[in-house]
Amino acid sequence: MLEKKDGVFDLVAIGRKHLKIVHRNLSTPLLYEQIIKNREGQIAHLGPVVVRTGDYMQRPVTDKFVVRDESSEKSILWSEKNKGIPENRFDNLLYRMLAYMQNKEAYVQYCWAGQDPDHRASIRFVTEMAWHNLYIRNMFEPITDVEDFESLVTDFSIIHIPGFHAMPDIDGTNSSAFVIINVSQKIMFICGTSYAGEIRQAVFTIMNYLFPKKEVFPMRCSANAGEDGDVAIFIGRGGSGKSTLATDPKRCLVGDHEHGWTEKGLFSFERGAYAKVLDIKQEDEPDIYECTRKFGTVLENVSIDLLTRRIERSDASLTENIRAAYPLSHIPNSLKQGMCGHPSNLFLLTCDAFGVMPPVSKLTPEMAVFAFLSGYTSRLKEDQTMPDDAECLFDTCFGSASLTLPAHAYGLRLMEEIKKHNVKCWLVNTGWSGNQAGHGKRIPIAITRSIVDAVIAGQLDNVEYEPDPVFQFEVPCSCPGVPDEMLDPRKTATDAGDYELRANRLAKEFMTDYARFSDLMPDNMRKLLSEVISMDDSFDLLGDLSFSM
Repeated sequence: MLEKKDGVFDLVAIGRKHLKIVHRNLSTPLLYEQIIKNREGQIAHLGPVVVRTGDYMQRPVTDKFVVRDESSEKSILWSEKNKGIPENRFDNLLYRMLAYMQNKEAYVQYCWAGQDPDHRASIRFVTEMAWHNLYIRNMFEPITDVEDFESLVTDFSIIHIPGFHAMPDIDGTNSSAFVIINVSQKIMFICGTSYAGEIRQAVFTIMNYLFPKKEVFPMRCSANAGEDGDVAIFIGRGGSGKSTLATDPKRCLVGDHEHGWTEKGLFSFERGAYAKVLDIKQEDEPDIYECTRKFGTVLENVSIDLLTRRIERSDASLTENIRAAYPLSHIPNSLKQGMCGHPSNLFLLTCDAFGVMPPVSKLTPEMAVFAFLSGYTSRLKEDQTMPDDAECLFDTCFGSASLTLPAHAYGLRLMEEIKKHNVKCWLVNTGWSGNQAGHGKRIPIAITRSIVDAVIAGQLDNVEYEPDPVFQFEVPCSCPGVPDEMLDPRKTATDAGDYELRANRLAKEFMTDYARFSDLMPDNMRKLLSEVISMDDSFDLLGDLSFSM
């Protein structure tokens, strides 16, 4: 039987018995040496390290499991993205994983998740490869004030072994890659995939499990602050512009992706960023662009010229999900403490490929919570010139794979915070407006930045608004830095009738998604949200029409 300490597997003892060498808390230069020695990556021009993730270039969402036992039975939100797995199958995978690691080297980092000293979790990361350890060191705060790490009992352990694969027929997994969390043993396994984003997602899942019990509201968002301390948060799915808009040379970056909201304000779970960098332009995103040229940055699936060692940011031959992981210290105006006050403005971001959403609209608290629960964006399939191939994507609370509580619990908490702190809420479309993808151009970053700047400066507080007849939100008639005709998609649509059809189709998709969890809500919350989008007879005319799903 494996050794346990306070009811938790003692991974230090396991490591001494099974591993050849354990590298603990190596610095960035030492990890670079290990990466090159192990041939895990290549050093690019000016110093970033370029790595590959192999078959998996995104999270295998359907391959996530939670060990079903007495502790998890009542504390986990069971769903298609949080499936149960018996304890005996977890144990079998553990023993086989240890056999796989027999006489191998392993890399360990002890880090804090959470920049607030009063609200943070200690995590032991164990990785098979050095470059994942560098990724972790970039993303989370190393623990440095401990003399004897072998005696340190952490809040959780994350074990990342991409070379170990499950056997689905035997192990009950969907594929050879899997993520398993055992809340009783405080361990999370990530195996069969080299995609580093799975590590970040694992931490967010852990924080979603630990922090709501401590009156901390976990949010998947970016945040920045102005010179006067005003705070803006940006909530959205990958590709909608969170990192781009939060990394503003005129404001201080608080955090890139994950935050906790307490009675004191916001704090970042991370000390680094993991930004998409496909087609990134220096003039549009100068700070992030520079991070792709710095020592310490991990460039994931970015193309590199093997002779000059220069990178090509526009090459999507491996995947469109090419990313850069870097510490926020690479950003000149980031907040080192990773903490700030309560937000003044909340931006819900969507990349709408159907051209229905306006570039900006004002939301009531109820509308903001509805949009938060829906987590809508859209994406194009491989042939980006074909608008009919666009898909509606709904991701509850913009992070359904990490939720451990019912969706309405997060929505209710957001409603309380918005009303308590008088937060202004906005829906910002960073995709197409008026005409759908393939029949128009995506909204320029410069226009979206002008909108965000105007909102933060209070320049939209006293302008005239018109209500949208389908979605009910308020659309401004003017905005500094934005041509008036761009603000109303009905005015920029080439075919007005086609636009109305697209708008009503999208509204129907929202209501279909909302029906998935509305019955689980408290009656008062269901009543509030059911009035956000009016379901009238116009929807009946649509019949079974829907977007390609």
